[in-house]
Amino acid sequence: MIVCKFGGTSVASAEQIKKVANIVKSNPERKIVAVSAPGKRSGDDIKVTDLLIELADAALNNGNVEEKIHTVVSRYQAIAEGLGLDQLICDVIAQDLRGRVAGDQSNHELFIDNLKASGEDNNAKLIAAYFNLAGLPAKYVSPKDGLILNDLPERTYALPEAYENLSKLADEKEIIIFPGFFGYTKDGVLRTFDRGGSDITGSILASAVGAKLYENFTDVDCVFAANPKVVNDPVEIKEITYREMRELSYAGFSVFHDEALMPVYKQGIPVNIKNTNNPSAPGTRIVPTRPATGRPVTGISADGGFSILYVSKYLMNREVGFGRRLLQIIEEENISYEHTPSGLDDISVIMRSNQLTPEIEERIVRRVREELYADDVHFRHDFSMIVIVGEGMRNNTGLAARAATAISATGANIEMINQGSSEVSLVFGVRSEFENQILKALYSEFFAAVPSA
Repeated sequence: MIVCKFGGTSVASAEQIKKVANIVKSNPERKIVAVSAPGKRSGDDIKVTDLLIELADAALNNGNVEEKIHTVVSRYQAIAEGLGLDQLICDVIAQDLRGRVAGDQSNHELFIDNLKASGEDNNAKLIAAYFNLAGLPAKYVSPKDGLILNDLPERTYALPEAYENLSKLADEKEIIIFPGFFGYTKDGVLRTFDRGGSDITGSILASAVGAKLYENFTDVDCVFAANPKVVNDPVEIKEITYREMRELSYAGFSVFHDEALMPVYKQGIPVNIKNTNNPSAPGTRIVPTRPATGRPVTGISADGGFSILYVSKYLMNREVGFGRRLLQIIEEENISYEHTPSGLDDISVIMRSNQLTPEIEERIVRRVREELYADDVHFRHDFSMIVIVGEGMRNNTGLAARAATAISATGANIEMINQGSSEVSLVFGVRSEFENQILKALYSEFFAAVPSA
């Protein structure tokens, strides 16, 4: 059995959904299909998810709700008409949206999530209807029927019983059309995954049914060794390990959500990233292990939007529990951190800037001064993390020196260097203004005149 997921651009229009149906029809082993909400049809288009956020905002702020509902339904209407579906499916979608708008608004975050999730949910209903019309016996299945998630306020994840519930889908005769991005707690509260959450749903389904392959269809032929919007004609990656992909996804490889690897990783299910618009292309396979290649680096990625909390205290290294108490202060602000490089008398905590507000920063600085008696505490912003990834890095000497030399040639200062214990990644913290220059320099250093992976 193959589980496949189709992203927003793959299901953005009637033409794209016809391609999806043809792909599923071409291989009888494709039995479970996870789908996103309709994405952009062109560069200047608006995603349905963004339209739903506007609808939620209108509902919460006494805006023109009916106008916003009409805008959303019109998108589905255009798709339905292009697929030859009757008006009934659009009536179902309009009724669903009105029901969600009339729901409980006491928790704004949950209310917005409920409306956002309708994008995937209603698209799954529409796609299931089209599959049946096209002669592919299909069945829409709601996440409410098995995808059980943990309770607030923890980060969203599937509970063990979700996998047991969803394993029964393997026995269904029809093709299962399953909406991505969301599930329900035991108490029936709808919760969503983070960005790219449909990748996570597809991975959970693949793990639950013990699929032999998880296909993730998007709008690119493969994963590239660097961002093609920055580096001209980067090499294609034909095969990559879970660990390498996880590191690259963390730092800007948006083609696949980093959290989506965990469910399939645990069972060793390979992932194949493929292009809906060019399904014959082999794509990129994500596997547990792969043969060694002639180069140490598999890919280079970069991601901005980081801040650094710098803390200095004389003889910090002699003070038992200092690091734990510092991280406790950060935890109590419900903030996760990425790296903690340190010296004898100083430590830096690197975190995503979108978690911070001026009020949160002020509280953290005050508490670190008052509770830990730090000599210096301050935040710095506008940093990027450049990540060099490769299984071959463990057995290669001088790689950090090569990278540092390439970065220094751009005129940028390296603010932080961190290498994980697995030795498959090397992270450099730099000012965001140098991100693209450094990415190009590192790509030239490690990929000039080298064959594809």
